[in-house]
Amino acid sequence: MTRPSRNQGLFITFEGIDGSGKSTQVRRLADYLCAQGHDVVETREPGGSPGAEEIRALVLQGEPDRWSAETELLLFTAARRDHLERLIEPALADGKIVVCDRFADSTRMYQGLSRGNLREAVDTLHDLMICREPDLTLLIDMDPATGLARALSRQTEDERFEAFGEALQSQMRAGFLALAEEFSDRFRVIDGARDPETVAGDVAAQVEAALA
Repeated sequence: MTRPSRNQGLFITFEGIDGSGKSTQVRRLADYLCAQGHDVVETREPGGSPGAEEIRALVLQGEPDRWSAETELLLFTAARRDHLERLIEPALADGKIVVCDRFADSTRMYQGLSRGNLREAVDTLHDLMICREPDLTLLIDMDPATGLARALSRQTEDERFEAFGEALQSQMRAGFLALAEEFSDRFRVIDGARDPETVAGDVAAQVEAALA
């Protein structure tokens, strides 16, 4: 994994199926890094900037068939571009550590694989409009049935993708593990089936190795 110099910051993303516990681990890692004296920006996708948060409401709420996979891809790319311009790039330029809940790998899965055969279009748009990969991606791996049960128990408004059911979760898990092999230089797979404290310990160890 190619590491930027410290004055260029470090971009860390978390990926995984819905209900894998990645959002909890994002918060834990941000708190851990802050306690170590690092300047940390915690963010999420879709969202992270005012404009991107507005798009988040459009794509994550409503009926499962509200948008086609093609339309979703355009919306997610627009949100990511705004997020990148207004938050991620400025923070990295200031030497901060950016910890993000989901990034382009989620789009490669949801719109590129599980919602349609659009991986080529996803990568083309990414190369045109985003042009950045994370320095480190932590994949929190989880059994699909367990993850779906956790996700549905949250009872939040942002449940549109959970409504696609366990079949999509299974596709997503297999797809994320395939991405971890494709981008093995930056992916680290973490067993999310254990208690949150143990998972957080493994996450911290991987991040410390990246910072060393």
